[in-house]
Amino acid sequence: MNFAFSEEQTMMADVVRDLLARECGSAALRSRMTTACSFDRDRWRKLLELGLAGVLAPEDAGGLGLGGTDFVQIAEACGHACLPEPLVDYAGVVLPLLAECESDAAREMLAQGLETGAPIALAHPQTPWIVAANAASAFVLPGPDGLRLLAGEEVRRVQQPGIDPLRQLFTVSAEEAAGAQIAAHEAMPALLARAAERGAVFTAAELVGIAQACVDLAVAYAGERQQFGRAIGANQAIKHHLASAQVKIEFARPVVHAAAACIPAGPGFPPQSLETRARISHAMLAAGEAATLAARTALQVHGAMGYSWEVDVHLYLKRALSLTHRWGGPEHHRQRIAERILTAPLGPDRLFPQVAEEIETTPMKRTA
Repeated sequence: MNFAFSEEQTMMADVVRDLLARECGSAALRSRMTTACSFDRDRWRKLLELGLAGVLAPEDAGGLGLGGTDFVQIAEACGHACLPEPLVDYAGVVLPLLAECESDAAREMLAQGLETGAPIALAHPQTPWIVAANAASAFVLPGPDGLRLLAGEEVRRVQQPGIDPLRQLFTVSAEEAAGAQIAAHEAMPALLARAAERGAVFTAAELVGIAQACVDLAVAYAGERQQFGRAIGANQAIKHHLASAQVKIEFARPVVHAAAACIPAGPGFPPQSLETRARISHAMLAAGEAATLAARTALQVHGAMGYSWEVDVHLYLKRALSLTHRWGGPEHHRQRIAERILTAPLGPDRLFPQVAEEIETTPMKRTA
């Protein structure tokens, strides 16, 4: 099995990295920190002009019909740039969820999202606090009778305190009968479960990007900061700390990429096995630990400066802490891994190539 990314996948990720390097630098981030809404519509438009919204959307709806391995590097790039806009949730979770719903309202909103880039937010039981809900034009909310699609004016939004200064958090509510039903009550749990798996995989990718950005910041600072006539990066203590953080990242990154391979192209998922759930939970845990270690290492390398608003390390640390507890949190993912270890056989026949082959050969089904 070839584990390398294709040339097209790498080129697409490189284009996103280049755009984010231009549009999401330190000055751009800091300019949004004190605003009532950190959502930059001009930056959002430029990102969507690259076709990113449709990466996971099916071709018959106007998307690219690609899979998790095509989007995982894009999510990592968003984490590395500390992107304020919830592109990963929008393109990686919300639009694929709409693609799985066969109602006319869901199809129309999916087409509108792909055409105009109108922000759509999902209130998921595992992530009840919605990022940038004040910028969303439509919402997908679970209710007693199933999933409902509501226009922005039908939803009440209440801002909540959050650790990340670049992302405002909101809780939302609406009348039970508001909006249009896009999935029946009996279909809703499966839809939300698949959305949570996508969200966990791509959030793990963001965490890997955050971790790498923290190491990059620390390496750059260690090469510039002079002490006793030489750069502090020449000291073994600094080198060892940075090397430990980078090793943690290098071990986490392939775990996340393997989890992304569990998300096939096209709508739907194969039946969720213990293997798949454990692989995705492993990705979240490994990426979260890497991001936390890298951020704390960057703080230590920067010394007292690391605890000030003068440098950007605190932005990445806060984003890492925030994302680590999305889509279930560490305890949830440890329980899923324990379930896999304690209830299913282990051995050389359960390695990644065998599990990936099972996923690829299992037929997909839409959820009505």
